Amino acid sequence: MTPAQWMLIALALAGVGLLVLLVMQVRLNAFLALLIAALFVGAGSGKPLLTVADAFQEGLGATLGGVAAVICLGVMLGKLLAESRGAEVLAKRMVAVFGPRRIGLCVMTLALVVGLTTWFAVGLIILVPILQTLTRETRRPYLQLAIPLLACLSVMHGLIPSHPGPVVAINALHANAGIVAVWALILGLPTAAIAGPLFARWASRHVNVPPPVIALQPLEPGRRWPDFGLTLFSMLLPVLLILMGTIAGLVLPPGAMGRDIAGFIGSPAIALLISVLFALWSLGAKCGFSRVQLSKFAEESVASIGMAVLIVGGGGGFARVLQVSGSAAAIGSLAQAMHLPPLVYAWLVSAFIRVATGSATVAITTAAALMAPEMAAHPGTNVELVVISMGCGSLFLSHLNDGGFWIVKECLGLTVGQTLRTWTLCETIIGIAGLALTLLANALI
Repeated sequence: MTPAQWMLIALALAGVGLLVLLVMQVRLNAFLALLIAALFVGAGSGKPLLTVADAFQEGLGATLGGVAAVICLGVMLGKLLAESRGAEVLAKRMVAVFGPRRIGLCVMTLALVVGLTTWFAVGLIILVPILQTLTRETRRPYLQLAIPLLACLSVMHGLIPSHPGPVVAINALHANAGIVAVWALILGLPTAAIAGPLFARWASRHVNVPPPVIALQPLEPGRRWPDFGLTLFSMLLPVLLILMGTIAGLVLPPGAMGRDIAGFIGSPAIALLISVLFALWSLGAKCGFSRVQLSKFAEESVASIGMAVLIVGGGGGFARVLQVSGSAAAIGSLAQAMHLPPLVYAWLVSAFIRVATGSATVAITTAAALMAPEMAAHPGTNVELVVISMGCGSLFLSHLNDGGFWIVKECLGLTVGQTLRTWTLCETIIGIAGLALTLLANALI
């Protein structure tokens, strides 16, 4: 490690500290705080201010280009699910099938199914109306249902190969995708159980989060209750379309027309677009809503999430500045200089970059690039478990520079302090418990 690398690491930590100070103490808008922190890190690294500004803009644009349409379409689908009372229909049927005492298992099952293929933000936005209705129907503490939902969606996003981070890591380390998926389920489910239901018992006693108030009102004249089967299909349609595209990519040869068509339909934005169009009929027109009302729902849903989307983009801009400044690479070099076992080293690299940049995908892809040459020096290492270890590290300690942090805050109606004491701790538990279980599995095999 050179003095310059130590300086970059210290600068990254100072930037994160400044970000926390501006948001928590100064109460500055989170987007403005992210921009100021990024300028501080970029200028401190010696980069020209114009270069820093361009890097922030590129990171913001790249992040929003990848998630803005997906988040907005997901919010529209969630709005239709709530306004049509479809969430209420699903919740009541689930309570009847699982029973109030096993409703936590119901929430985790839903999160696992939806999170298997959909991005974390999309899955959360789709399931929040059901979560809120289940809380009202069962009178369970809000966090006892919300935290298991978050834990399962997060584990699926960080470990399952259908998501971009694990896919990049598998390709970089030449791991077997099928074996990685099996290990993701074997190790991910108990990890989600520890960070979900077990942690939720503590959090619900120490963090006071009142459930959202949902007024029970009779249906308006001309309105009809949505059908259970159609409502369930509407909610799961994006999952099914994305899963179809994933399977076609694995089964069909490159260049096949069926693979290209399935890949197009199964891309997240197109899958959600098709799902929203279908829901406009199944949860909208079929339930008695007019076109004017449906258009108003779409506008209201996007307006409600506008600031959160901008903050997500700001997190991407901050992450790009950390990369351009060299701080992310310096953090990777620090972990490498420790001469640790490959599984621990992979986790540390990923976790360090995650904390610094706030992006799970950036963390695991950067860690994979750093680990690829290292694996040649450790030929006996289980590369599939290395991928799992990096995935767990990429979920560690989500805080204010992570777009997911702000999406969780807005969707669940939490304050910044409550999000730190619930979501951030949940992600930290996932990272540590996932590493411990991965090391145990490696020792046993």
